[in-house]
Amino acid sequence: MRINFSRDLRCGLVGLALCVLLGADDQGSRSIYDDASGKGWILCDQKPLPKAFVQPEGLNPHGTGSYLVVHEKKVGDYVLDFDYKLTGGCNSGVFIRGSDLNDPVNTGIEVALDDTTGSGMHDPGAFYDLVAPRTNAQKPVGEWNQMTITASGAKISVTLNGAEVSTINLDEWNAPGKRPDGSEHKFSNVAIGKLPRVGYFGFQDHGSDCWFKNIKLKEPAPHQAVP
Repeated sequence: MRINFSRDLRCGLVGLALCVLLGADDQGSRSIYDDASGKGWILCDQKPLPKAFVQPEGLNPHGTGSYLVVHEKKVGDYVLDFDYKLTGGCNSGVFIRGSDLNDPVNTGIEVALDDTTGSGMHDPGAFYDLVAPRTNAQKPVGEWNQMTITASGAKISVTLNGAEVSTINLDEWNAPGKRPDGSEHKFSNVAIGKLPRVGYFGFQDHGSDCWFKNIKLKEPAPHQAVP
């Protein structure tokens, strides 16, 4: 008997497979944020993160003068876990696989972190202006949220507070400025699927305080095959 799965179910299974592949729990993860010094984090000009932004509640990118605060090491396939908290009206994001820190918007992919209650292309957990989240799983302003981003080759998934909210298969995104269904997105000169699949990841300052802590990274073992 042949079973035809729905698209949503297939996406859910993809996310599950990625978590199994790279490991969604803490086993093999390593902390990459030192809440005393902020060592290992840099600004877009490659200068170290000033200690003033290593705050009691976590890493705060706001006021650094840099569009992003990123981890110093470029990575490709990984599981990234972190907690975050927003202030009222905050518009932030997580940039992943950014290849050029002088132009992160057009050379990386943003996962939106915003003080909003919708589930559109710019709401929490969305691949910004590319894929809307299935639901808004973010907690109210002032509460801590937990996010996991799993990247494996062409496939990236986002889990927010325990719910898988969005997935993307980059192999389907080969036309500049267009989604796989033919609708247009704002990156008119960029074929999202052709962006480098190794790059920086980090957190955006878009004008408001926000904090990040318990930042952990897991990469596949060197011998581990990634489909």
